[in-house]
Amino acid sequence: MDDISPSRAAAATIAASAVYEKLPGGKFRLPPHIHPMPDLLQHSAEEVVAIYRENQYRDFMNVFGRIERDGVSLIEEVPVLARALARHPDSEIVRTLSIGRLRELFAELHDHVMEHPVWLHPFFIRFFDGNFTHEQLQRFARQYFNQIKNTRQCVAIALGRFNSLMPLPFGPVNEISSEMTQIVLAGLLADEYGTTDHSAHGGELQVRDLFSYTTHIAMFRQLFDGIGVPEERHNTQLLHGTADNVLTQRLLAGHEAFDTIEALASVGLGMEWGVPAFFSLLLGGIIRYSDREGLAITPQHLEVLTAHVRQDVTHAIAVMLVTGMLATGRGEVERIKNATNMLMSSRYQMMSETYEEVFEEPCLAIDRINLHPRHHVADRRIAGVLREARTSTLPSTVRDHAAWTASERVPFVFAA
Repeated sequence: MDDISPSRAAAATIAASAVYEKLPGGKFRLPPHIHPMPDLLQHSAEEVVAIYRENQYRDFMNVFGRIERDGVSLIEEVPVLARALARHPDSEIVRTLSIGRLRELFAELHDHVMEHPVWLHPFFIRFFDGNFTHEQLQRFARQYFNQIKNTRQCVAIALGRFNSLMPLPFGPVNEISSEMTQIVLAGLLADEYGTTDHSAHGGELQVRDLFSYTTHIAMFRQLFDGIGVPEERHNTQLLHGTADNVLTQRLLAGHEAFDTIEALASVGLGMEWGVPAFFSLLLGGIIRYSDREGLAITPQHLEVLTAHVRQDVTHAIAVMLVTGMLATGRGEVERIKNATNMLMSSRYQMMSETYEEVFEEPCLAIDRINLHPRHHVADRRIAGVLREARTSTLPSTVRDHAAWTASERVPFVFAA
């Protein structure tokens, strides 16, 4: 482990004042710009996930409750849709976007996603305790960077599938429903890449301004700066589990084997709800480690984590609305669940292999944890397209590429 010099320790004291406050008895208090839960580190990992789950449920229900108290319909809250339905009031959307139906659908899907064991993977629990070395912290960051930089494009892939030609069950309102979905996904994409109107720069536009946005990839490089990973060591070969997770997300978002409702679920419900919880665990572990070792960590270094820990109610509601609108029957709801199962399963396997890479100890694979049948993958479409997709990847990017492409093993538990 790297030695912490006196000068670094002094700098860490200054930095820590912006990241956390140390209280009597060794407790931490986090300021609002770092985390919405000031007592994050006083909770267990299980409690953190439970708190996020409860808060998300309350936030969604509060939004629906406010609309009901205002005495308006949900459709009236969306002017572009309200205008279209004024001309076509018998559209199926009137039923799919009823508040009562959406409330029930949200509760069902939210429970399904948040009950998956991936959000309390052994890696996150161990990391939250802060009991790792500097080398292990760097090893984790370098591996997880492969996930960050390769999955941001999945929202764009899913967005591109929605268009005015696609068949939807809403008749004359088909194009408007597709447009609504595009708008929601475009909002997620803008957040992922930190893009803004070029005019925001003011004055004469410089070429450098075109590429100066704060992407999540750039934020992760700030974390590298904070933990001392030099630029020439940012990139490392993907583990098999990470490569499979990257491909699973891309395939669900864009492959013709999966329909648009599955694509939407994969970039929305399968990612948005659980990420704030486990990023909170990563944040807490780095804060504990930094305090113990005198690491000069700053809010800027942690931005990639703190940007994810605030549950974005606006985006989450928007994703839920378009998902509920398009999920017209039980068949669509079950496909949504199945898509999230694929995504969460491949993420679990990625974290098991990351655990073994970082801590150099064995960790159970997804098919060894007695996964509940509700989270089994209902069909085998993903197995064939994933194995095929492996063969189109650049060999130098994945560790032991030949063995990976030749393997029949996939990171899923299939239903009997």
